[in-house]
This record gives sequence, structure tokens and C-alpha cells, in this order.
Amino acid sequence: MVSREHKRAGLHEKLQLLRSITNSHAMNKASIIVDASKYIEELKQKVERLNQDITAAQTSNNRNPLPMVTVETLEKGFLINIFSEKSCPGLLVSVLEAFQDLGLNVLEARVSCTDSFRLQAVGGENEEQSEYIDAQVVKQAVLQAIKNWSESSDEQE
Repeated sequence: MVSREHKRAGLHEKLQLLRSITNSHAMNKASIIVDASKYIEELKQKVERLNQDITAAQTSNNRNPLPMVTVETLEKGFLINIFSEKSCPGLLVSVLEAFQDLGLNVLEARVSCTDSFRLQAVGGENEEQSEYIDAQVVKQAVLQAIKNWSESSDEQE
């Protein structure tokens, strides 16, 4: 007899736990189970929506957003910052070629190309160069180098 009452108490405890988890207000066993089934279906739908959101986010991240570029004028030259969340194989070469085309000498640089791409460079104008270069010209040249690199890397894929 004790065993039967013990089982009944255990079942009652489990039903009360199920009621609290599923936010059910039902009083009988069948209604609690129906509410639990509805709750499980709602959870399945939420999981499906989250999976769709994750897939959409991954798809948008794969579209290779172009790196961010800032150029600041210094006393003698420019501070150029380029950042991308993704690794950008070959981008450094393209940017350095753009510096060379502008006649900028790289006076100091820090580069990281492992998981992301980050370049911080101080470029000074070549003293032999006759024309003045401003920050906007440098930024446009770097952006053009990035665009050319992006198009060539898209073609290789």
C-alpha cells in the first residue's frame, strides 16, 4: 500500500512540476499534458525561427562586407586605419601598392591578418613629389585599392 501511495505522490509531484514549467493553470492530468504539448510545440516553433535567423545572419555575413577605412591628417603625413572582421588575403599588397602610386612612404605600420584584417599605418608624403595630397585623396585611393582587391578576390572564388 505504501508503494502505491508513494507512486501517486511522485506522479502528483511530477504533474505539478510540469504545470509550473509549462505555465499551465489546468487542474487535471489530461489538461496539464495537453498544455505541455502546446508548450512543446511553441518551443519547436521558436527554435525553428531562431535557426532561420541564424541562417539569414550567416548568409549576410558571407557577402564579404568591405573593410572600414579612416584617414587622419598628421603633422607630416597621414594615419591610415583599415579594419575588417574577416581575414583578407592579398589586401595588404593592394593597399601598399596604392600608397606607392600616391607617392606615400610608409613610416610606421602595424598589421594583423590572422582572423581579421587590421592595418594601422603612418604614411608620409614623398618629399620629391610636387603636388599636395590631402586625407580625402588618400582615403579614396585606399578605398579604390580595396574595391579592386574585392573584385579580384570575388573572381578567384
